[in-house]
Amino acid sequence: MTISPLRLFLILVLTGLLAWCAFDWVADQRDDARRERDSAQSEVSGLREAARISGEQLADRDRLDQKNTEELNLANAQIEALRRDVDDGRKRLPVRATCKPAVPSTTGAAGVADAGTAELAADARSDYFTLVGQLALSKQMILGLQDYTRQVCLRMPANP
Repeated sequence: MTISPLRLFLILVLTGLLAWCAFDWVADQRDDARRERDSAQSEVSGLREAARISGEQLADRDRLDQKNTEELNLANAQIEALRRDVDDGRKRLPVRATCKPAVPSTTGAAGVADAGTAELAADARSDYFTLVGQLALSKQMILGLQDYTRQVCLRMPANP
């Protein structure tokens, strides 16, 4: 059995056409895979950069928190030391005050001599230390938030 030249030509053309279609399909698949790979690599790069920035921000936040916590602990220790010194009588809590001079009596009795410096009453001392402690806490909170805003929040890239 012999194949006619026309049939042979048609078989070769059809085979070539099928090979060309298969090659084109494979090339399209390859191009799609390359685009997906490039997109994934770009996304990975963006995620790595976001993770790096987040890590830096967390480190900055932790550093600021540590610094402000240490300063607050120092202030609380100083307040507690002052409280112990006042309770033990080693120090006094002077009150800045002015007293009007005593009005001389008409009986001619001697005037009252100046007493020591004005001082907080014993029952007001605990309120004083509470207020001083709250003031130190508030100060450190405000300073910490200001530092966080300046050093972390203002460095963040703007979200579109």
